[in-house]
Amino acid sequence: MIQYHANDIDMPQLDTTLMSRWLKQLAAFHRRKLGDINYIFCSDKKILEVNIEYLGHDYYTDIITFDYDEGLRVSGDLFISLETVASNAEMLGIAYEEELMRVMAHGVLHLCGFKDKSDEDAANMRLREQEALAILNELKN
Repeated sequence: MIQYHANDIDMPQLDTTLMSRWLKQLAAFHRRKLGDINYIFCSDKKILEVNIEYLGHDYYTDIITFDYDEGLRVSGDLFISLETVASNAEMLGIAYEEELMRVMAHGVLHLCGFKDKSDEDAANMRLREQEALAILNELKN
């Protein structure tokens, strides 16, 4: 089950039925099944608190993924800073909604086992994100 929560910020406008179908297909594309996924949309302040408390990192980020996978069933809590998503979209010159979808997919891709710490892994992650957005566009049509 996929759930969507707003912590200390307004909930983004999402077609949660479409999002859930998309994310299930994304996991299936990578030979995984979705378990319990919680998207927690929050502010920069909240994501910084989570980053410091749980990861010991004193910096802002767009997403923090807590992985509770069991075998091929992916589950986790995904904290997304909507403020960082907005600033990244502006910096990249893309629509906020596109960047939000990319970040949402990014979290599921981490749960599917993709990494992004090395340059090579980061490049592969970008390709996987583009595939994820293509899957979403197909569902919309």
